[in-house]
Amino acid sequence: MGRAFALYQQGKPEESSVLCRAILAASADQPAAAFLLGVVDFSLGRLEESRRHFALAIVLQPDLADAFSNLALLERTARPRLAAILIRRALRLQPDALLFTRLGTLLRDEHRGDEALDAHRRALALQPESADAWHETAHTSRAAKRMAQAVQGYDHAHRLAPERTETLCNRLFASLSLCDWRTHEETCRRLVEVIDRDEGLVLPLLSLLIGTSPAQQDRAARHFHRATVGPVSPAAAVRRPVSPGGRLNVAYLSADFHEHATAYLTAELFELHDRTRFTVFGYSYGMDDGSPMRRRLEAGFDRFRDLRHADPDTVAALCAEDNIHILVDLKGYTQHARLSLLARRLAPIQVAYLGYPGPLGADLLDYAIGDGIVTPPEHQPFYREQLVRMPDSYQVNDRRRPADAPVPTRAACGLPDKGVVFCAFHAAFKISPALFGLWMRILRRVPGSTLWLLEAGSDATANLRREAARHGVEPARLVFAPQRPQAGHLARYRLADLALDSFPYTGHTTTSDALWMGLPVLTMQGQTFASRVASSLLHAAGLTETVTHSFAEYKDRAVRLAGEPTTLAAFRRRLEAGRTTAPLFDSPRFTRALERAYKIMWDRHAAGLPPEAFTVEPNAHPVQR
Repeated sequence: MGRAFALYQQGKPEESSVLCRAILAASADQPAAAFLLGVVDFSLGRLEESRRHFALAIVLQPDLADAFSNLALLERTARPRLAAILIRRALRLQPDALLFTRLGTLLRDEHRGDEALDAHRRALALQPESADAWHETAHTSRAAKRMAQAVQGYDHAHRLAPERTETLCNRLFASLSLCDWRTHEETCRRLVEVIDRDEGLVLPLLSLLIGTSPAQQDRAARHFHRATVGPVSPAAAVRRPVSPGGRLNVAYLSADFHEHATAYLTAELFELHDRTRFTVFGYSYGMDDGSPMRRRLEAGFDRFRDLRHADPDTVAALCAEDNIHILVDLKGYTQHARLSLLARRLAPIQVAYLGYPGPLGADLLDYAIGDGIVTPPEHQPFYREQLVRMPDSYQVNDRRRPADAPVPTRAACGLPDKGVVFCAFHAAFKISPALFGLWMRILRRVPGSTLWLLEAGSDATANLRREAARHGVEPARLVFAPQRPQAGHLARYRLADLALDSFPYTGHTTTSDALWMGLPVLTMQGQTFASRVASSLLHAAGLTETVTHSFAEYKDRAVRLAGEPTTLAAFRRRLEAGRTTAPLFDSPRFTRALERAYKIMWDRHAAGLPPEAFTVEPNAHPVQR
């Protein structure tokens, strides 16, 4: 056994595997050989064999705690409840901080927050100086919306392992969710240095929030991908021969096929695809919330697959069975993403769309769907994916989005009877101290005005009111809207006079919601995908007058419009009319353009040509660039 273990440590897993198999063939009662084979098989991606050998090791030595633990890691996706049982069994044999941490993480993924936090507390009791234990504890606190506890946990983890810069990213995100900006500038400056000097990991999504350039966002994504996902393996990268047979099979991959912003935008797209030319699959690895939206989505695809508990091998087999030609990833670097699936090369063509507004920094996808504003041709050097520019906006919209729910009164929403209402229904993490300072300058210039924000918890509310006072604004002029179901939430937009967009991560669904309800949105167009989305939407809605290009212009435009109710009313009428005429809300028009894009991608592939950037013209062939 010593020789087999040495071969594995020397980076010779296949030779180690051969020797372990010979040992087991000579004598079946060799738990150490079975265990090492499980380890070797796992390292080589042979997951089913790894499972079998860890299970054999347990049969041969029932008190082998590491075998239970490693088998739990293999089962955590396909059979999470079994994984929890296996870890608990390992813990009975060998109480260990790492195992308690793994159990906490598993329970968190199963939305069993209190049990998860208890497991983390037990891990910390055993090993209070473990950065991993503190980091996972903070993750679980954040998932449970206990942001203050999450910040403390990330602080502990960062002090114990300052070289792990991803902890600093997570701390910043939790602090932003609390609107606690005491260390914001210092942290942002440090993270930009990390990107520029390649000194560690910066979470790609976080890089979109801290004022980075397209080149820096690409650099952060490339470094993160190398460290956490790795290259596409040669075996996985082999493209299976597939034949359209008259129709293209397109699969949409997401964890958000339930009540979620992505679903609110895309539901009608799946329903509108031309079934004479496309078969449409929904590949879901997120939760089933039992909602009407979930049921609608399931019905909107030709085939809907629930992959929550499917491992990568199973997903790859299903893609082969379904003969998928084009796989469209709707996640990117967002919560619950499974980029390891994309590394398996599940389809001949893989496309990034909608979920992540920035470069992925990896050779996982062939194309990224954008438009002339969010992804102009000069941005191509910052993308590994070839950019496809849609004719209007890259964002699809759902015409079944509710627009006729009863409108509440101002009093019912806590708003004053008179005065301009500025609306900013963004997630709290999108509000930077610089942006909030800009909003406060607007409020000071518009007497009697109110800033209407989305409620983000008592800590965030207290922090924002404290910041308002520091800027010389009466805290009572900030009003907070509680969470509501979609129809009731949208109805509230009718009470506002002007929506103020966030920056540098501008409004996506938030902006199109406001425009759908006839509310003008004031935005500032930046230099990155995320900072140009609202501008793209406004152009497609026919309201370019509210696109600005600096904070000074943004402030002056807001103040001027607040004093011009007739102009705002005219904008409202234009948006109301545009609900049936504007390209932004013409879902059939968008779907046909996207289908043209898919056909162009496939024709290039079928001709043996590499992916290439192109622009989809409204009613013509694309212009190749």
